[in-house]
Amino acid sequence: MSQSERQPEKPRTWLDRREFLGAMGTGMGSIALACLLAEEGQAAPQRSPLAPKPPMFPARAKRVIQIFCPGAVSQIDTFEYKPELIKRHDQPMGGENIITFQGGNGNLMRSPWGWAQHGQSGKWVSDLLPHLAECVDDIAFVHSLTARSNTHGPGMLQMNTGFVFDGFPSLGSWTTYALGTVNQDLPAFVAIPDTRGMPPNGPANWAAGFLPAAHQGTAFNTDQAIANLKSPSGSTAKQEADLRAYLDRLNGDYNAQHAGNSELAARVSSYELAARMQLSAPEVTDLSKETQATLKLYGADSADPLKASYARNCILARRLVERGVRFVQLYCGSHASGVDGLLNWDAHKTLKADYERHGPILDQPTAALLRDLKQRGMLDDTLILWTTEFGRMPTHQIGAQGRDHNPFGFTSWMAGGGVKGGASYGATDELGYRAEKDVCTIYDFHATVLHLLGLDHKKLTYYHDGTQRRLTDVYGSVLQPLLA
Repeated sequence: MSQSERQPEKPRTWLDRREFLGAMGTGMGSIALACLLAEEGQAAPQRSPLAPKPPMFPARAKRVIQIFCPGAVSQIDTFEYKPELIKRHDQPMGGENIITFQGGNGNLMRSPWGWAQHGQSGKWVSDLLPHLAECVDDIAFVHSLTARSNTHGPGMLQMNTGFVFDGFPSLGSWTTYALGTVNQDLPAFVAIPDTRGMPPNGPANWAAGFLPAAHQGTAFNTDQAIANLKSPSGSTAKQEADLRAYLDRLNGDYNAQHAGNSELAARVSSYELAARMQLSAPEVTDLSKETQATLKLYGADSADPLKASYARNCILARRLVERGVRFVQLYCGSHASGVDGLLNWDAHKTLKADYERHGPILDQPTAALLRDLKQRGMLDDTLILWTTEFGRMPTHQIGAQGRDHNPFGFTSWMAGGGVKGGASYGATDELGYRAEKDVCTIYDFHATVLHLLGLDHKKLTYYHDGTQRRLTDVYGSVLQPLLA
């Protein structure tokens, strides 16, 4: 039979062994890739989602360090002097009905510490914080903050995300979404938990919410390295370099064949960052090259292990922003239990004993961070925030010598980064109970932070669930008197 007379072959419905194994390999790779994408969540719509971006208008601050003291620090025992409270000590508060969180409130209770004026501004500060008292001319205090919750978890979420519910992006995530980062070898947003344990809500405090996952915070500190970051044992530097070069070539070939696949590109970018961090993260957490003078300045040589640990974390925060990290969230205090009870600022029962433990841990290292940044010429464009979820009552709790929760008036402060040092904005009433003068919200506080970063809080939005979401919801005004 001639070639032209042969019948056309029927299509095959089976694969030979070579084809089967090839298809299986491709299929398994696709499954693995799909799993990685699913685990990592929604990707950012660009090759490098953390590439630096310009602000909306000229910025005063380039980076932020947010210090958070969980447990609700008492404003009337730290930064807000109330002579009338001292005068009326142990008298009934009277007036309006007091909303309590944990049991009934007793009589008024003055602060166990004395007060003195400091700096050219003459700012009154409690004797509990002598080191921070020396820095008041670099600090702008907000004494009239109000919160929407008197419960720690929701209160912390509002201070960190603007909302009292889970699922919303943190201030650090909004910042890196808008501005990216100048260091592509370290995370743009780092959270430094206290070594005593995670704060209420844990990672929800530095979560990206509905923003691309690349903008969530990466948590580590000087005592706890990032998990699974070390190279495998027995792997040499050359082997690591050769492997990464090979992976770069494979990734480049795949991207060229699948142009426009932004999800894959973003995930590859995140894995490349993880690889680079094998070198950069150990270097930034290694404090061995810091001078003894610096360690002593911060109190990292303290005999108190909790103070020494927080001091090391303050140094780490400085080292991170030195290397271009955009936002650092630094914790001082947690809900971990120990031999001395709750190791945070939630002083319901024994305020004097609790704060005499916590005050020195916060005081010297935080003041050293301000001084160190200033002497290095970095304070002018580094914004420091000191925050807590709400304040405390001017009364003591019945049957105890501590203070209950108070969301009606409390203090936070800012320093550096375009802030007017030595300023005080707003005030609570004469007893320190309710914000009375220039009352402001956490939305106003966040709007001011974004403004100092060169961002309009009304224009920084992300479309989600049928609406344009923003950090400040539908509220917020910039606190103009705080701007230098």
